[in-house]
Amino acid sequence: MRLLFYVSKLYSLPVIEPLVIEAERQRAEIAIFASAKVQGKLPETVSKFKVFTDMQVAITYNPDFVLCPGNFVDFRLPGIKVELFHGIGIEKPSHYKIRHFFDLYLTSGPAVTERFEKMQKKYRYFKTIETGWPKIDHILKYDTTDLRKRFNLPPDKKIILYAPTHSSSMESSQKILPAIETIMRPEEIWFCKPHEFMNRELLRELRGKQFQIIDHYDITPYLHLADVLVSDTSSVVYEFMVLDKPVVTCRTLGRKDKGINIHSPDELRNALDRSFLRPDEFSAQRKRHLAEVNPQLDGSISKGIINLLMSIDPTQPMGEGRKPLNLFRKMQILYHSYFRKGYLR
Repeated sequence: MRLLFYVSKLYSLPVIEPLVIEAERQRAEIAIFASAKVQGKLPETVSKFKVFTDMQVAITYNPDFVLCPGNFVDFRLPGIKVELFHGIGIEKPSHYKIRHFFDLYLTSGPAVTERFEKMQKKYRYFKTIETGWPKIDHILKYDTTDLRKRFNLPPDKKIILYAPTHSSSMESSQKILPAIETIMRPEEIWFCKPHEFMNRELLRELRGKQFQIIDHYDITPYLHLADVLVSDTSSVVYEFMVLDKPVVTCRTLGRKDKGINIHSPDELRNALDRSFLRPDEFSAQRKRHLAEVNPQLDGSISKGIINLLMSIDPTQPMGEGRKPLNLFRKMQILYHSYFRKGYLR
């Protein structure tokens, strides 16, 4: 079995890494097609395989499956196109947008699977299979040995992680960031994982020993370090819930009882104090929602995905219908490939 991982964004690396490790264990042939932004940041577990940056070389590789943790994949590549998803932001309409590139959608849990199965019946050319999201394996298996020591964090400090979404209609940073300076306490250290469109002026005003900005693409160690997550409608909320720790959301769009949902920055301090005092308060709700969003929490999602691909004949179509011509999006791919020298998300 010949696999090609198509990676255009740095934050997709923790999605593919557990799959690459499992595929190597099962002796699959592995290659990576990486954007310029990604190729210099590949972890050692990934970079030791063939890394392509030229599309013609990747086409010649002739993969059986192209695995993509993103919304777009180059239509010129041969093989079954597999959508892994770059997050589990299931409240976002874009999570369910069919862009007519993929033959196989690997969904995280029943709430997502149900919607994709309905679209499968409508379009008929692709197949939906529920496997769980592979980044969950990366989170659960992350080495947390002496983690605070590795990050030079005092053992007696409370750690708060703020990670807003990048979606402009759902983001909270314009409201939350100005309030943080007034509510921070000496016994706390704040980390912020900014999205690419965040107002950097607000971050510069806060940056210091007590408020640190995460520049690395992988938020996973900070999920383990944090006592509480503050967010909005970001996919990272479900990633954090996997560790069964308290969440404070700001005007979240769905599943509002997964933590304390605030509507104003004025409510943030009380919500944090309540979370520190009663971290298990919403544990039952967290587990109930994860049962619908991503129920598989045993660290074996990647193994199941590789086993599944090995059982599929890549020479046979996934569905009964034919893909639409999809000319506009194909032209987008070609434009970014030839003129922007980059790849769509």
